[in-house]
Amino acid sequence: MNKYNPNIHHRRSIRLKGYDYSQAGLYFITICVKDRECLFGKIENNEMILNDAGIMLNKWWKKIPEKFPDIELDVYQIMPNHFHAIVFNTGIGVGANPCVRPISDNENDLYINLDAPTPILGEHMGSPLHGIVQWFKTMSTNEYIRGVKTLGWKPFNGKLLQRNYYEHIIRNEKSYQTIADYIVNNPAKWEDDKFYMK
Repeated sequence: MNKYNPNIHHRRSIRLKGYDYSQAGLYFITICVKDRECLFGKIENNEMILNDAGIMLNKWWKKIPEKFPDIELDVYQIMPNHFHAIVFNTGIGVGANPCVRPISDNENDLYINLDAPTPILGEHMGSPLHGIVQWFKTMSTNEYIRGVKTLGWKPFNGKLLQRNYYEHIIRNEKSYQTIADYIVNNPAKWEDDKFYMK
């Protein structure tokens, strides 16, 4: 925020400057619903109960290795208004081109590419990490739009998911275990979560 004019906000990249996100490694990512609206289900008895939109999100997440053969999925958790995951870039595949137009099971579907053509500064357009997040957001948003139109899902304001995402490079076993435990236990600690919304 500008100290002279509090109404001016500057978008800041949260990527690590100069880091090669295409190299092999483990990454912790968090993707949030815009305005933190709870659109993917609810927490009951310390467990996440997915609604139809949450089940849809889960489906597209599980399809990532089909689209990006060098990416393996580790522990993840869909929450009412955000999503945590650990992904493993094996570094052994050629990877998918993040600029490729998303595919659909139905040729007649019209898909919009949410993050193209103007990349966010510092998002490393050539990286599998950026590519998988972009693809996942695009595919899930387009199916959510269909859910709004045909299944009565709650409409969203502008974008379903926030433009940017949080990412952390996991550098050792201790860090991995701490993050994995956090993800698994997230539903039980929902009311203490910084993303908590009733």
